[in-house]
Amino acid sequence: MQLVMFAKMVQDYGLASAAATMAELGLEGMDLTVRTGGFVLPENATAELPSAVETVRAAGLSVPMITTEIASGDHAYADELLGTGAQSGVTRYKLGYWPYTYGTLVEQLDAAQRAMDGIEKLAERHGVCCCIHSHSGAFLSGNSTLVWLLLKDRDPLHIGAYLDPGHMIVEGGKSGWMMGLDLLKPYAQMVAVKDFGWSQAEPGTKKWAAKLVPLSEGMVPWPDVFGKLAAAGFDGVVSVHSEYKGGHSFLGDCTTEQLVEQTARDLDYLKPVLTAALGWQPR
Repeated sequence: MQLVMFAKMVQDYGLASAAATMAELGLEGMDLTVRTGGFVLPENATAELPSAVETVRAAGLSVPMITTEIASGDHAYADELLGTGAQSGVTRYKLGYWPYTYGTLVEQLDAAQRAMDGIEKLAERHGVCCCIHSHSGAFLSGNSTLVWLLLKDRDPLHIGAYLDPGHMIVEGGKSGWMMGLDLLKPYAQMVAVKDFGWSQAEPGTKKWAAKLVPLSEGMVPWPDVFGKLAAAGFDGVVSVHSEYKGGHSFLGDCTTEQLVEQTARDLDYLKPVLTAALGWQPR
């Protein structure tokens, strides 16, 4: 198991400083962004991705996974990105999303199946694993059963699940998250770490929102989640997201420094959980 951090949240530091900050936090690697607005733009992957990986490694970290926006086999630069990443030793890739619109779910699911057919061929060609991220809201991947339908009968060496228990509990707060974990555990390659609590978006209304909160205070029962994953033999990547900037978070419009301070507190909570469940040892 490797403990890493989602690079998006410290991008204003620059790549070398972001990697150094992650190393200081006791993390083992970086979840590097190669997508629109990321550390590396997908159209520049061939020229810039290898040097970006080396910059991260110079800080003593690994790059076991990359976050992309690939959503089909013929997605622009997908072949180039996966091929270059594989040559740089990156084995796991977060895919993009398929938006959901009410009224034609079956047709949308069929289209996503065809998209996954092409992605699986690319993943096999390059010897990597492309993973669907569990994301709440109006996405096909917001429902764990739909994710399972997109994954089942595919080779788990090349097509996997990027489990996000925070998003899973937003969509299935009582037991739905657990059922999703049960369905998707054979495909689990990566786990995103963030936590939520419900709050009333507008006082006196029926409008509620899931707000990002510290790992020690949210709805996700992390010891139970990682205990179940350990029993299933999970040995993948755990990516700390720390998406605390903005009105969706208890920190509001915080600075990157405040975000890093909260990440350190989150890690104080998370690391013992990972040690107890998975036998992970701090750096």
